[in-house]
Amino acid sequence: MNKYTKLALGLLFDSFGFVSFFIPGIGEFSDVIWAPLSAYLMTRLYKGKQGKVAAVVAFVEEALPFMDVIPTFSLMWLYTYVLNPEKKLTKA
Repeated sequence: MNKYTKLALGLLFDSFGFVSFFIPGIGEFSDVIWAPLSAYLMTRLYKGKQGKVAAVVAFVEEALPFMDVIPTFSLMWLYTYVLNPEKKLTKA
């Protein structure tokens, strides 16, 4: 998958997390469904140990109340393609 496709998907998935934060009452209930789904999506976007660690972080971030504002998918993309240059060229 292209790195820019991953960025677009990551921004979309982060926006889903933000939407649940802004809907009073329903927002925290939707996190029960979104937390495991976001962890699964993270493992599909990023393979290996880094993807598994990011999935755990995504799950915890979405499961905890008021933590939905952290853009986990975008931060993982930045880590993978900007901050960790030796892994930048691998196709995962």
